[in-house]
Amino acid sequence: MRLAVIGDPIAHSKSPAIHTAALRALGIDGSYVGVRVAAKDIEAMLVRVRNGEFNGINVTMPHKRKAAELVDDLSDDARRSASVNTIVRGAGGRLSGHSTDITALRRLWRQRGIPVDRPALVLGAGGAAAAACQAAPSPTVFMSARRPEAARALVAAIDRPVVVVPWQAAVSDAVVINATALGMKGEELAGRVMMLASGLVDLAYGSDVTPAVAAARQRGLPAVDGLEILVAQAGDSFRLWTGREPPWEAMAQAARNPSSPGPGQPNDA
Repeated sequence: MRLAVIGDPIAHSKSPAIHTAALRALGIDGSYVGVRVAAKDIEAMLVRVRNGEFNGINVTMPHKRKAAELVDDLSDDARRSASVNTIVRGAGGRLSGHSTDITALRRLWRQRGIPVDRPALVLGAGGAAAAACQAAPSPTVFMSARRPEAARALVAAIDRPVVVVPWQAAVSDAVVINATALGMKGEELAGRVMMLASGLVDLAYGSDVTPAVAAARQRGLPAVDGLEILVAQAGDSFRLWTGREPPWEAMAQAARNPSSPGPGQPNDA
């Protein structure tokens, strides 16, 4: 079995370490590699998957939305979010696109006690933000991005009502979902945004918890960190490719191993 993650950049990705650990733990003969793919080359990369060079791939920034346009079939979640992070090669080279970002976020939201009756404030306007909008069980979803035009374009593409607010604007009592790279190098989220928050889901990750996660937990707010999300979505992808239950502990250890790659983009795969 040959698997890969594609993106640009890709050197930061912990996904090869996580999936290699999973393959070894279950005794599956296979490999998982990172492949840097520029935007102009994504179609050629998917041809390689169709031709059987890979059994499946993960898709990370900035290709998640483009991948949703290029596959043959979309899961309901991938269609509603117009975003794909997992591609499975089927019979005859047919490609199906999935969003395990969404399934992972939904599961962790429940497991970590994130409030379901509060609004959500999604920071960012990429594929990870699209998945976050669909995954949030919140009654109302707001989006804030540095480029308002990008936020408006994303809202027009996804199948859920979302209200665009100015960058760094706070929403009272909202669960903040950080779908930007802020925090992976020690940056803090805007103070007022977090001061009014009722919980945090931080898709960015570093060698330790991000400042936002540390601050939320210090205040007693429920919070999910980026490595938890990374492992959760990786396990769901692994199940799609192999039909096997993921070896969660082995995958989590690989994600948190100091010898594995360093800070990563939100929702690495």
